[in-house]
Amino acid sequence: MEPSAGTAIYPLHRCKTIHLVRHAQGLHNVEGDKDHSAYMKPEFFDARITPLGWNQVDHLREHVKKCGLPEKIELVICSPLLRTMQTAVGVFGGENCANGISAPPLMVANAADSGRPAISSLNCPPFLAVEACRERLGIHPCDKRRSITEYRTLFPGIDFSLIQDDEDVLWVPDVRETFESLAERGMKFIDWLWTREEKEIAIVTHSGLLCHTLRMYSKECHPTVRHEVSKYFANCELRSLMLVDRRMHGSDSPSYNYPGKIPAGLDVPSDAVDEKHVEEEAQERIEPA
Repeated sequence: MEPSAGTAIYPLHRCKTIHLVRHAQGLHNVEGDKDHSAYMKPEFFDARITPLGWNQVDHLREHVKKCGLPEKIELVICSPLLRTMQTAVGVFGGENCANGISAPPLMVANAADSGRPAISSLNCPPFLAVEACRERLGIHPCDKRRSITEYRTLFPGIDFSLIQDDEDVLWVPDVRETFESLAERGMKFIDWLWTREEKEIAIVTHSGLLCHTLRMYSKECHPTVRHEVSKYFANCELRSLMLVDRRMHGSDSPSYNYPGKIPAGLDVPSDAVDEKHVEEEAQERIEPA
């Protein structure tokens, strides 16, 4: 019987589980969803999430806890913009900070006038800010970031060490990143994940980067799967995917594989034993007694 064309087998150590999250509703989304030109407004510079957005964060956090994801996720990666970092720490961070706790909070109290208490970094995976998973760059003020110096005061528990420039040198006011460049950047970001040792990673990013990147990755999928993977992300939507290393980017050795034959001993497959037995019987019939 031939194997089904709809199924496949792949080594576990060449796979990662990624949990993709679009940020919660931002101030820019409220007007921008009705009038796209509103994204040009200077007052939406590095837009924070709205009260409704925080409500979305709370609901997703409850879902994540019910699913048991906090015990599985080894790393949280977020785009270095207010709305993505607020969403990331709100969903995957610890509880509210308590007095006397020495660990730096993931987010300080009332960060960016959020009205929210400080969020603890205790019993949480590491949080890492990465420029490569930012939204489409240029023109829209909402997609321009603040200085890393300012972010460090608001999010002391997030690691910004991979970001080289304090000021935003990627965003320019008069040129919008092309969709092709955005998809290419997203695919390079996904390839970069194979340099990480973590096997289960949450990524909090933006709808533009997600949609254009996933459309490229799902081109060869069945239409149903392609739609499921690359359809538009709602605010604070979580979508979990398996990332497969078909181009051999990863170098991890298998975690669960075991070589066998320990202690060493005779190890002849049963088919080979049967063939040998048949040969011996045939030889006995030929040789005289």
